Amino acid sequence: MSRYDPEAVRAKYLAERDKRLVPGRADIRDLKTDEHFARYRDDPFTPVVERDPVADDVDVVIVGGGIAGILAGVQLRKAGIERIRIVDQAGGIGGTWYWNRYPGVMCDIESYIYLPMLEELDYIPTRRYAFGEEIWRHLEAIADRFDLVGDALFHTGVTKAEWHEDAARWRIHTDRGDDVSCRWYVLAVGILNLLKLPAIPGMEDFAGRSFHTARWDYGYTGGGPDEPLTGLADKVVGLMGTGATGIQCVPPLAESAKHLYVFQRTPSAIGERGNRPTDPDFALGLEPGWQRARMDNFQSIMLGRPAEVDLVDDGWTHDYAAAQHPPRAEGMTTAEYLRSAEELDYQIMEAHRRRVEELVADPATAEILKPLYRYLCKRPCFHDEYLLAFNNPKVTLIDCPAGIERITEQGPVVDGHQYEVDCIIYGTGFEAELTPLFRRAGHEIVGRGGVTLAEKWADGAASLFGMMSRGFPNMFVMPAPGQQAVVTVNYTQLAVLGAEFIGRAVGLLEQKGVEVFDVSAEAEEDWTQKIVDSYVDASAIMSACTPSRLNNEGHPEAMNPRSGSYGGGLGDWFGYRELLEQWLDAGSLEGLDLEVRSGAQ
Repeated sequence: MSRYDPEAVRAKYLAERDKRLVPGRADIRDLKTDEHFARYRDDPFTPVVERDPVADDVDVVIVGGGIAGILAGVQLRKAGIERIRIVDQAGGIGGTWYWNRYPGVMCDIESYIYLPMLEELDYIPTRRYAFGEEIWRHLEAIADRFDLVGDALFHTGVTKAEWHEDAARWRIHTDRGDDVSCRWYVLAVGILNLLKLPAIPGMEDFAGRSFHTARWDYGYTGGGPDEPLTGLADKVVGLMGTGATGIQCVPPLAESAKHLYVFQRTPSAIGERGNRPTDPDFALGLEPGWQRARMDNFQSIMLGRPAEVDLVDDGWTHDYAAAQHPPRAEGMTTAEYLRSAEELDYQIMEAHRRRVEELVADPATAEILKPLYRYLCKRPCFHDEYLLAFNNPKVTLIDCPAGIERITEQGPVVDGHQYEVDCIIYGTGFEAELTPLFRRAGHEIVGRGGVTLAEKWADGAASLFGMMSRGFPNMFVMPAPGQQAVVTVNYTQLAVLGAEFIGRAVGLLEQKGVEVFDVSAEAEEDWTQKIVDSYVDASAIMSACTPSRLNNEGHPEAMNPRSGSYGGGLGDWFGYRELLEQWLDAGSLEGLDLEVRSGAQ
């Protein structure tokens, strides 16, 4: 496809899509109830320490100790809140960076805008794209600075949170018998927090070792995130998944294993990462506010806004931003614009396909690795060593667009061929960020009148700003996709915004002597209508995409307008931030029903 022929390109893309539109494609195992695979959720990094149940009354309970929960805790500390308990199923602070310690793990968003609070901690990341351990240690440093660890309940899962009207408190129950009441309840459960394990026939019959990448078994593989996996020297390994996680695992596995089979359902678009150590002169001349300015610069370019300079200057700002917001010449008709956008997307993908040809020596393997779909169809990936790993004779790529047929005692079966392996590693990621909030929260949330969040949101989100919901007093939710906020490529910037809003809002509520707040029916209805009215139906384009989490595994028509973003599409990020800041600056807490403490001013 060297020459752009729109009909031929569309036909080829649709043919590749159809190979993958198979029954059961999106079937996954419920790791909470599956007796055989529930162990995949266990913590392999920190031993569980027995303790007595905690009975306590605190100011705030935050569910989630990742970036969102930490930043919420920081801003609540700044608002003068003293008693804060973070509750997390992990053995420590860090969220996704606690759990994801697989070899080669790093962030594909530039470190200088992804690691939060760099200025406040006077820290500059060591590399342009930081490895996981550096990110995790930085998050620990933030939590330590703001004393968020001492009262945290780790290796603890919330089983139920219930609003008690008479006491004006949330009562939190956990799987370790804890009974904690709190005035403010904050859900910071993350956007990719539920392990996704495919439902493949026979998985439980496999006789070898198996685990998910978010619970890497170094006891079996040996080594560490940046050390040789010495335990695999005589082992044949099967890796399933070639998304953002899988591509990072392949190079270290290729180096260490006796042989590596990579099972690929759909190839990712692999752009150059260009990782390198931070220039010693990077910090020279940085002025106060530099990190927010850099975040805003990145966000502006991602939203197609004009910017004098591209401070980040990477594949996100070059290709992703261009594909999301193609230039439109004056006088272009809609049809001409769509054709131009499609051609631009094709040129971006052709460049990715040429990169595969240039880096992978075997033509047959290179052909399988070429992504044949529009750039917007799947989350793009960036890596400097992944494609080169397929030049290693110890690595075999297995093309299985329809998925794995079954797994036997010996290993996976694809197209009738048995692959014998000692170990299966599932690099199959997480349930999509559009997974409903009540499922991501992982526990029953009971508001006024005994109504659960799952019941209220059964037909889609209902909120004010995507962070408060009527019938759930004194509860805040960190903003995320699918819940009437906005979407960002750099999730940290959204978490910063949400945390600042919650901290300032609680400060205002305290200042006014508010005992209980709830969202008014009118405010929630108005906000939800704004979301629905601005919904952008992209199903015409996304239905032609290869199935992925971005198009609801091939069913974009099932997307719910009520669970969209402010401003439509990925959202009007800057408009959303301005709206929140103006609401806080006004200080009137418009849209909230308030119950003020007796004697308060």
